[in-house]
Amino acid sequence: MVFRISGSVYANIPGDALKPDIPHGRKLFGIEGYNIRRLYRVPGTDRLHQLSRELVCYTDPGDPARVLREWANPLDGRTYPVVPINNDAVNFGPFPITPAFAGPPMRRLHDETVWTSDIAVHADYGATLGETFGLVGGVYTAQEMFEFQVDDREVAARTVPGEIPDGAMRVKVSWTRTAPWAPFMGLAESQVRGQLTYRALAWSLDSYADVEPWLRAEVEAHHPLYTAAPDEPGPSQNSWTSFHAKQLDKGTLSWAGWCAAHSRS
Repeated sequence: MVFRISGSVYANIPGDALKPDIPHGRKLFGIEGYNIRRLYRVPGTDRLHQLSRELVCYTDPGDPARVLREWANPLDGRTYPVVPINNDAVNFGPFPITPAFAGPPMRRLHDETVWTSDIAVHADYGATLGETFGLVGGVYTAQEMFEFQVDDREVAARTVPGEIPDGAMRVKVSWTRTAPWAPFMGLAESQVRGQLTYRALAWSLDSYADVEPWLRAEVEAHHPLYTAAPDEPGPSQNSWTSFHAKQLDKGTLSWAGWCAAHSRS
């Protein structure tokens, strides 16, 4: 199944200290992409893994179907290549599936069943990767907030005694993230006070074939690995560890070196 993701990225600047170059609240990017996933059962066990890959493109803030290839940094006057969120993989588990298994706490609000997942992220990349990315103390801190919503009609259709429902459950997701500047932007958090606020909606699709043609064309031309979920469990990535592995060649190149080598005035 696929969670199709669509949203925007805004500048969050304490004291509006970067205006007029980057005013507080400016929409810097659109984001368009998806998470493609599957369940994997460990053979001969009752343990399940959720396996996925995630590709989210940064797009023109005024045209969500125009994928950005470059971004002009108004603070240093240099232009940087835009690196999409490309996480191979994003995996969870194993989860033991027994009669005692229970998911997250749920609430019924109006005509929907709702549950949330709030994740405070703290990762010392200076210690674990040997790369600070210009982060304060080399530590990446972020907040990821998800809200999942399922309509009462979908709940009723999927809880008929004795029936196994077909296809992906129709789920809507609200996603918000506050995080440091994306690593491709050439902005060191330790020197330039500010954050990015991501706000997006996501919705479930049965398969990759249901993704819009323009986005499939982008994926197949530039990121063909992301047409399918992984086949078996493995380590996960996020925007920063993915950047370290793919752009910095697992530390062969430093972040500062990448910024210098890949930007132009």
